[in-house]
Amino acid sequence: MNEKVIIVENLTKKFGDFTAVDHISFDVHKGEIFGFLGANGAGKTTAMRMLSGLSLPTSGHARVAGFDVYKENEKIKQNIGYMSQKFSLYEDLTVKENIRFYAGIYGMSNRFIREKTNEVLEKLHLAAEGDKLVKSLPLGWKQKLAFSVAIFHEPQIVFLDEPTGGVDPVTRREFWQMIYEAAESGITVFVTTHYMDEAEYCNRVSIMVDGRIDAMDTPQLLKKTYDAVSMDEVFLKLARKATRAAD
Repeated sequence: MNEKVIIVENLTKKFGDFTAVDHISFDVHKGEIFGFLGANGAGKTTAMRMLSGLSLPTSGHARVAGFDVYKENEKIKQNIGYMSQKFSLYEDLTVKENIRFYAGIYGMSNRFIREKTNEVLEKLHLAAEGDKLVKSLPLGWKQKLAFSVAIFHEPQIVFLDEPTGGVDPVTRREFWQMIYEAAESGITVFVTTHYMDEAEYCNRVSIMVDGRIDAMDTPQLLKKTYDAVSMDEVFLKLARKATRAAD
């Protein structure tokens, strides 16, 4: 876990006079599960958009998967996976059509797509549903499929923006098992979540308050530092300091 795949130095994003992200600095290592937490309006989604090549910073420096966020954002997009908090597949395409569409965007060969599709569907127990429209699937299956599609092209890093919102506790556990397996394969997982019990599953956690990173460490050390019994308690102690309104 020594190789740094995300390097951030004083990264800042301003919208007019409003500073959404205020000089944040951190590194993320290969194969790490990195939790990126903050209340609504803290700046975490804006930061994630910069790191995933979707928004240019105002100032500061960052490299993601070896590429510069200013000059090489298209290369960043080719080397990462992204799963938004709103369901990110096409409801009116079948399961297989969704996989083929996204894999095609990343330039995967037809043979690779065909073989990997069968492997993914077997693993998700969706082999019999491959020709069904995605909108017919239960939410939990949709979310697990969306994650599998986000890492189908075997990216260096996958960005997950509140990926388990709205799913039941059993599905959340199954989803996190998939995250562990991805990390063990060498994919770095950068995840935001509102579920503080999920923060406990991360190797390290950062907590943003008013556009800045107020705390960053392992869940165990954060609980020790803030004399807390849970990450929920840590988060509340830090979030109470926030002065700006939620977005």
